[in-house]
Amino acid sequence: MADATVIDGKAFAAKLREKVAVEVTRIKSESGVTPGLAVVLVGEDPASKVYVGSKAKQTVECGMESFEHRFDESTDEATLLALIDKLNNDPAVNGILVQLPLPDQIDEQKVLSAIDPDKDVDGFHTTNVGRLWTGGDSLVPCTPFGCSVLLKDFLGNLSGKNAIVIGRSNIVGKPMAALLLAESCTVTIAHSRTDDLPGKCREADIVVAAVGRPEMVKGDWIKPGATVIDVGINRIDAPEKGLNDDGSPKTRLVGDVDYAGAAQVAGAITPVPGGVGPMTIACLLRNTVVACCRQNGLADPGI
Repeated sequence: MADATVIDGKAFAAKLREKVAVEVTRIKSESGVTPGLAVVLVGEDPASKVYVGSKAKQTVECGMESFEHRFDESTDEATLLALIDKLNNDPAVNGILVQLPLPDQIDEQKVLSAIDPDKDVDGFHTTNVGRLWTGGDSLVPCTPFGCSVLLKDFLGNLSGKNAIVIGRSNIVGKPMAALLLAESCTVTIAHSRTDDLPGKCREADIVVAAVGRPEMVKGDWIKPGATVIDVGINRIDAPEKGLNDDGSPKTRLVGDVDYAGAAQVAGAITPVPGGVGPMTIACLLRNTVVACCRQNGLADPGI
């Protein structure tokens, strides 16, 4: 069997950002409103700082307003909640995103619950979770939404397909299952403690791996011709690349799927990097435009 088709998330995300930019131009011309996204970062986590910077850059590139709020590691919960209350009441802000993780002194769930559900572009508020599971108009978490968009673009109609989601997090696993159910898939939610996980994977037409373990899903777990969506982003040692100046081994990124093995069996697969990752920010921008339209009584952007 030939190697699997590579699902290019980077290219798809670029197209989605173009559609977002077109909709932003339409919204401005029709209503005079400029969609705005506020991103809040607490602390100095290097990965979070890079991610927040990338979000701000792409927000501006699409013609939207970007509002960045950065706090040091010692910031207390009351300060953060006061900012969220201010952003909730600011008509220029259509979307609010608090970068996770937060420092230990701040109750993560309390902060997420304080965000106006209609501005919750991460889709983590329990109101949006309830809307998603009951078929309402929710703002959907960006990573699983990106996965579902890639699946529908590649496979078309998902109705009747057997899907397995490996991972049960509130951020990816559970909303991913809800999205697949909404497409009339038969869905199994599995995790690291599932009995005979390889056997259950071999029954699936669609495998979404979001368990956070490097290359856990092996090639012989994959049903021939299945579509594999790898959400994992794991950094592992790569001694074959040599050493850093401090003598430590260089590293490389891998997913939750053994790409080399799975690509020989699957019909299609997302790479890491370059698969699901780029879709997350693109879908965040899309969610901000959707939120702006709903808040201002404008036509649904249809993206």
